[in-house]
Amino acid sequence: MTRIALDPFVTDLDGESARLRAAGPLAEVELPGGVHCYAVTHHAEARQLLTDSRVVKDINVWSAWQRGEIPMDWPLIGLANPGRSMLTVDGADHRRLRTLVAQALTVKRVERLRAGIEALTTASLDRLSALPRGEQIDLKAEFAYPLPMNVISELMGVDAADHPRLKELFEKFFSTQTPPEEVPQMMADLGALFTKIVDAKRESPGDDLTSALIAASEDGDHLTDEEIVNTLQLIIAAGHETTISLIVNAVVALQTHPEQRKQVLGGEVPWENVIEETLRWNTPTSHVLIRFATEDVEVGDKVLPKGEALIVSFGALGRDEAQYGPTAGDFDVTRSPNRHIAFGHGPHVCPGAALSRLEAGVALPALYERFPDLELAVPASELRNKPIVTQNDLYDLPVELG
Repeated sequence: MTRIALDPFVTDLDGESARLRAAGPLAEVELPGGVHCYAVTHHAEARQLLTDSRVVKDINVWSAWQRGEIPMDWPLIGLANPGRSMLTVDGADHRRLRTLVAQALTVKRVERLRAGIEALTTASLDRLSALPRGEQIDLKAEFAYPLPMNVISELMGVDAADHPRLKELFEKFFSTQTPPEEVPQMMADLGALFTKIVDAKRESPGDDLTSALIAASEDGDHLTDEEIVNTLQLIIAAGHETTISLIVNAVVALQTHPEQRKQVLGGEVPWENVIEETLRWNTPTSHVLIRFATEDVEVGDKVLPKGEALIVSFGALGRDEAQYGPTAGDFDVTRSPNRHIAFGHGPHVCPGAALSRLEAGVALPALYERFPDLELAVPASELRNKPIVTQNDLYDLPVELG
C-alpha cells in the first residue's frame, strides 16, 4: 500500500482528497511530523468503521503510543490526545459524558437560540453596512468568525473578554506549523484558561452549559474536574471552527457558481440545500483524528491492522462517486438525496450539528439579503488555505459588499 503524505501547508486539498479516494477505501497516510496512520476515504466504509466497536478512541490502544514513538511536542498532539472527555472514551463512559451536552443541543432546544442568533447576525450586518461602500473587507474576520464564537461562548458561559486569547491559542492548537518547542506551553495555557473559566463558574454559576456540567457533577454524575475542563475546551473548539468554515465555504461556493446563486436568491432553491451541499462538497472538517483498532479490521479488500491509528478523511469521502454518482465532484444545490456524513456518524456524531446548521441558516440568507451584490475581491484560486490538516479553513475571505 503506497503511503500518502498529507500536505502540512494544505496547498491542494481537492487534489489530495482525490488521491486518497483513488487509493481505495483505506489509505495509508503520513501525518505532518512523520506520524503514520490509516485513513478511511469512502463513504460506505466510513459509516461502517464509525459504528464498529473494534475501532475505539482510547489512545492507549495505539501501538506507536505504547512504544513511545509519539512525542509530546508533536504539533497535532492536542488533537490526538486532548485529555479525557466524550471525544476520547467509548461505551458507558462516553454516554455519561455526552448526555448533558446532547440534551442541551437537541434540535428543539437549539431552536430556542434562534432569536439570539438573529440579533447577533443583524448587529454584525449593521456594522458592515456602516462601512464605506467599495471598501474591501475580510468577511471571515468581520462576519463568519464573530457569530459562532459569540453563540458558543454564550451557550457555555465564556466571557467575551477571553475571545482574543482563545483565538490566539486555538490558532496554534490546530496549526501544523506551530513550532514543537511551543506546543507544551500552548497546551498548558489552554488548560489553564479553561480551568479558570470552570473555577469562575463554580464560584458564580449561571444559566449556561458549563454551570450545568458542574452542577451535574456535584449531584452525583461523577464528572471529574478534568472531564469538565476538557469538555468545555472540546465544545468551544468544535462549536465555532466548523461553523466559521461552513459559512465561508458556502459564500465561496455561491460566488463561484453564479447561476446557482441566482436560483437561491430568487427563492427557487432553499438555503437548507446550500448548507447541506456545502457540508458535502467543501466540508468544514477535512480529516478527523483519531481512532485505534483493537484487532484487525477488514475494510473493503484491505485490513486496518490491530494497534494502528485511523483518521476519517471527510474531504475525500464527501465526493465519493459510489455514494453521490458521477457528479460527486460538482457543487449542485439541487442535489437530492444528499445523505452526507459531514458531522460524523454513529455514537460520536457531532452533538452540535443542529446548532451549526441553525447559525448558517440564519447568517447566510441575512448576509445576501443585505448585500445581494457581494463579490469576491480576489479570484477564488487566490484564496489561501491555512496550514491545518483537520480543518478546511481559509486565512481570510476578501470581499466587496457592493
